[in-house]
Amino acid sequence: VQLQASGGGLVQAGGSLRLSCAASGSSWDYSLMAWFRQAPGKEREGVSCISRGTGTLYYTDSVKGRFTISRDNAKNTVYPQMNSLKPEDTAVYYCAARTHRVPGSTCLNSIHYVNWGQGTLVTVSS
Repeated sequence: VQLQASGGGLVQAGGSLRLSCAASGSSWDYSLMAWFRQAPGKEREGVSCISRGTGTLYYTDSVKGRFTISRDNAKNTVYPQMNSLKPEDTAVYYCAARTHRVPGSTCLNSIHYVNWGQGTLVTVSS
């Protein structure tokens, strides 16, 4: 599966952005898609993940209530909607996918993924 992320940009604090990640390849290639972010000088952090089949969602605590993620299986695309953005949300955002599901919120651990998109930069100004 190939992943194409887009939608990043510059936004003021309190603003919103909608990212997207389109997966190419057969639909059975992946059952789980996730978003990660990496800020300068920091480790990559799991932001959210969604099951293709059940729609089960997980979010890291720092984005709960502000970020939502949805999927369009017909388009093989996942859409993170990021609201109430904060300067600390500034990072390069990556999407990732895997063939099989993993237990619960462990889907937020980058170790489970080998398929990654190229990343899209989100900059939140104060």
